[in-house]
Amino acid sequence: MNFSKTQQSPARKYTGLIVVALLHIGIVYALVNGLARKVVDIVQAPLETKIIEELKKLPPPPPPPPKDIPPPPKSSAPPPAYVPPVEVPVQAAPSNAPSITSSNTAPPPSAPAPVVEVHRDPVVVPPQVNASACRKPVYPAVSRREEEQGVVVLRFLVNAEGTVVQSEVKSSSGYARLDEAARQALSLCKFQPGTSDGKPVQGWAQLKYEWRLE
Repeated sequence: MNFSKTQQSPARKYTGLIVVALLHIGIVYALVNGLARKVVDIVQAPLETKIIEELKKLPPPPPPPPKDIPPPPKSSAPPPAYVPPVEVPVQAAPSNAPSITSSNTAPPPSAPAPVVEVHRDPVVVPPQVNASACRKPVYPAVSRREEEQGVVVLRFLVNAEGTVVQSEVKSSSGYARLDEAARQALSLCKFQPGTSDGKPVQGWAQLKYEWRLE
């Protein structure tokens, strides 16, 4: 066997390791000192130049259309077909027909009716005097002996209580004794008083009394 070759292989091996280590150290040193950034700049510069040159080689944009050329007309729907109107004969109104005119003026408001106070007379009922309800007068003895007879008409003023407050002879019987006897006797009676709208009031009433021999 050749021992010389076996002894040389570890040396080469160590040498390769040292070279690799030196390369790493150099790369690290380059990174620390900014050499890597310069390398990147050098690499990127041709790329940017190429892109700018390609942009310069692009064709220019087409020119804008002239302003004098009108825009194309818009399409519109066709107009509807024309239909002629139907003629209808209209008869003219007679000349003597009354004309109707409208007026916007409202009629004036009517004045309220005046309040008319109706004045009416009160309903008056005279006193009710009746000789049959009274004591019969006494026939005077002289008049009976002389056979005096007749009809006397008397007037009585009856108050609201029905009492006679005044009496008088309206029509004589022809004999003063008979008239006075009838007045005095009938004045003592109590009659039904008169009323005005239903309320008792004082009033006059007349009574006819007949003297007759039996």
